[in-house]
Parts: sequence; structure tokens; C-alpha cells
Amino acid sequence: MPVIIPSDLPAKEILEKERIITITPQRAKHQDIRPLRIAILNLMPKKEETETQFLRMLSNTPLQVYVDLIRTSSYESKNTCKNHLSKFYRTFDDIKHKKYDAMIITGAPVEKMDFEEVQYWKELQEIFEFAKTNVFSTMFICWASQAALYHYYGIKKYEQADKIFGVFDYRVQHESLLTKGFDDIFYTPQSRYTFNAIDDIINNEELHLVAGSEETGANIVLSKNQRQIYVAGHFEYDKDTLYNEYVRDKGQGLDTALPCNYFANDDDSSLDNVTVRWRTYANQLFSNWLNHLVYQETPFDINEISENVVATSQRAEAE
Repeated sequence: MPVIIPSDLPAKEILEKERIITITPQRAKHQDIRPLRIAILNLMPKKEETETQFLRMLSNTPLQVYVDLIRTSSYESKNTCKNHLSKFYRTFDDIKHKKYDAMIITGAPVEKMDFEEVQYWKELQEIFEFAKTNVFSTMFICWASQAALYHYYGIKKYEQADKIFGVFDYRVQHESLLTKGFDDIFYTPQSRYTFNAIDDIINNEELHLVAGSEETGANIVLSKNQRQIYVAGHFEYDKDTLYNEYVRDKGQGLDTALPCNYFANDDDSSLDNVTVRWRTYANQLFSNWLNHLVYQETPFDINEISENVVATSQRAEAE
């Protein structure tokens, strides 16, 4: 089934070239289906690229999905034109009265900063609290997963000297509907300097470690009630995303190592040397999330979404 997006959103043309069906809100109104309402809080600098990646992931189910693109109002992106932001994005003030079946909060290039130093941290905390009461299921990506684990559970992030960069293999350690259909070993692109320690996740009785490694820390974490999904990696990445980041880092004079398990024979002379090995798992992860953890569980009347009780109060007591 299609993703419901504005007819002039730039991502629409890209998706349709990939034979991904999209429809306009006007056409969707004439279909006797209750679509899932999903908000994407896009914290990435290149918003058009990121929104296309996530819309692609949301398109691989038989479900009709209505998407609201959200941005912060306390910080305005310098890498996306203002016309695009004003035309296609809403702020938190615009949507804070709404209910959503699901929400995605993306990563952001602020991971080396303390959370409290991030310009939009207060606004993000408000959105985290909003997600508890107004969103049935929330998926946090990369830095957002670390930020949410810190906000809800007081779990710290740790910095690594060398960038965690490349495509890493993981073993499913906690069986759930989220990883239904996964092989024992699956692959995820990673691009970050910080991580959540596996022991910190395992020692929290409200969380399940779905996958992780000593090399990269926790990769997928699931809340006990399965309404929060924390993903450290980037299943949504395109074939060339790590390549472009590698070229960018080198251009900025950074000592970024070759992304591991990415180029055949570590030959970075051409993008043709990249073999994608994560796409199947990416599609499966998002399909499982929408089908099993959202559509099968969210109330038919979206206004009946109940509060998701998480451990913010426990963190306050601990502090």
C-alpha cells in the first residue's frame, strides 16, 4: 500500500522511480481505510535525503501510512532550504495536540556534545514526554536512541576514540516480533563515535537487548512493553551514504578510517565496489515494526492511545 505524502514533495519523484507507490492526501480520503499516522522528527542536516530514506522504509507493507514531517523550532537547519522546511515541515507546536500511531526520531550530528549542551535539548525533552502520552510506538535512531535512553532511564553514552564506521554483523540475542524473519546473523551500517554499554542495557529490567556487540555497544534495544525501539545503527542508509560520509570526512581533514566491511577488498576507488548486505534486514525491521508492534496493537480510535509508562520517574529518584 502507498505512503501518503504531498504531491510536490521532492521525495515523491525518487520513490516513484523506484516503483514505490505514493498517493496524495486527497486521494487517500476516498479510500475506506484507517491509515496509520506517523510523525518523523527529522534532526539530520540533509533533511531531504533523510526523509526519502525513511519514507522508502515505511512503504514496504500492505498498510496505508500518513506521514507528518516534523522539525525543531529551537534550531533551524542550515543545510535545507527554508522554502522546503516551511512548505513540508511542521513544528512541535503545530502537532502537540495530535495523536500518532508511531513516531520516528532520527539521529543528529551532535553526539560528542553533552545532551544538555544541545541547542534544542529542552524541546526534544518535551517531544520525548509528548511521545509517552500521544504516540503508541516510537523508534529512536542513532543519537536519538542514546538521547532517549538517557532521558527515560538515565543510561549514559560513552565516547570511543575511533569512529564506529562501516557495516557490522550482529546476532539476535532476544527473540521478538521486531526481528521476525531475521537470520541468526544480520548486518547494520553504523556511523558514530558514541555508544551505549551492553551491560547498562542488560542491567535495566525495563529493557531487552535485541542485538549488540562488544565492538559497537548496543545496536537494537526494545522496551519491555515493546512500545519503544532504540536503534543505534542506520538500517535506512542508501548504498552510497557511508561512501559520501567517508569522502566528506576526508575532505574535512578528519582521520576517519576506511568503513569496515563496506568496500570489496577495501578498495575505495569506486562506489561500484560497495555490496549492500543490509537492505533485506532494513525492510524486514520496519515491516515488522509497523505490522506487528504498531498496526496490531494501536487502538482503532487513535484518540484512545494510552500513556506509555517509562522510567523517567525512576531516573529522577536515582539522581
